[in-house]
Amino acid sequence: MNYGRYLTAVSRARKSLSLSKLVEIQQRASPGSLIALSTGMPNTSCFPLSSAHLYTRKGKKLDLSPLWMNQGLQYTMSQGHPEMVEWGKQLQRRKHNPPTDYLNHEGKMDLCVTAGSQEAICKTMEMLVTQGDNILIETPTYPGLLSIAKPMGCNMLEVETDEHGPKISSLRSILSNWNPTDSADVWSDIPRVFYTVSSGSNPTGVTTSLERKQQVYQVAREYDFLILEDDPYYYIQFTKTPVPSYLSMDVDGRVIRFDSFSKILSAGMRIGFATGPQPLIEKLVYHMQVCTQHANTLSQMICLLILQDWGQEGFDAHMESVTEFYRKRRDIIVESCDTWLKDYAEWTVPDSGMFLWMKLLGIPDTGDLVMQKALDAGVLFAPGNAFHANDATPSPYLRASYSQAPEEDIDKGIQRLAALLKKELKQTASG
Repeated sequence: MNYGRYLTAVSRARKSLSLSKLVEIQQRASPGSLIALSTGMPNTSCFPLSSAHLYTRKGKKLDLSPLWMNQGLQYTMSQGHPEMVEWGKQLQRRKHNPPTDYLNHEGKMDLCVTAGSQEAICKTMEMLVTQGDNILIETPTYPGLLSIAKPMGCNMLEVETDEHGPKISSLRSILSNWNPTDSADVWSDIPRVFYTVSSGSNPTGVTTSLERKQQVYQVAREYDFLILEDDPYYYIQFTKTPVPSYLSMDVDGRVIRFDSFSKILSAGMRIGFATGPQPLIEKLVYHMQVCTQHANTLSQMICLLILQDWGQEGFDAHMESVTEFYRKRRDIIVESCDTWLKDYAEWTVPDSGMFLWMKLLGIPDTGDLVMQKALDAGVLFAPGNAFHANDATPSPYLRASYSQAPEEDIDKGIQRLAALLKKELKQTASG
């Protein structure tokens, strides 16, 4: 893997800040072993907080000691607090067992803690993509990615999806414009990245099947592009066994994986992490150094406090609980759609995540219906065109989220949509 060919000129020019190594040395030193007269870190005795007591929903008390509080209020390494980084690596090994993790070369796996996966995605895109570049994305896709990519001036090549994930025929049709046997110098505009939400896709709720992932990975090897695996819903899969990730099959070191604690621990603490080949994660860390410096240290310490209290078994038990919570809500909205919408819409039952993607029959575009008429009827959805690169294109789809509304309101909302559609189609027929 020649990682230099994927990087923008700015990313290639980034180097580690000369003083950042001093912070790492100071943080890794055992207490009392080093007199630090080097860094400009503030003295924590000037900060107003000294300790904190946290209580879980089950009533257990967790103590954020003065030592941990001081660490939480202080600068930390741009890659993340050392214990948080190591915890993340162990999680990836346990859940995905990346093939590149144990290879004795510079392409081995590494990890960077970020302010949620959104920061990781944004910084990675800035690291790999510049104006005029061609990039591969799923359609429909996560609008947060569209908000990043559109102002960059890149050309988004939309890969069609179905109930199994990205369609290989669509991917190969796009890439047929290039010859994979030619060198990168010949085809300087060949796509170098493919962005995909691999579990519980936002908006479709689809989890890409293992067979489809293997096919996508093979195409990536043929055309030598990177796979950006956005997977915030990996731990909310409703199947008995989670579908293996792209990271778990990455024998080349061409996958950058984005995980998030937002859906399973806390959205407001803003903790996520990027996992991938060491040379690329290193460049991501250099970007962190000159931007946010690091993810919120106090949030990292609170996460560590919870995770260490749980242990591996406790973490897995919590994930099972979260999955069951959303599975129940998924079942409620699907049952409601079966009852009220069978004559007005089509949908695929989501196998993970928080979303139901439905096509409204006889409605060429849901924009006006969702943003005006449904809102007037007291129910709010997301219009389908928000999930496409060209949001001016009419879309008969809408996204329903079953994560927030009280359970008893989910059925009411679907009933209101059914009544609205009945009225709309009646007016269309009479007009």
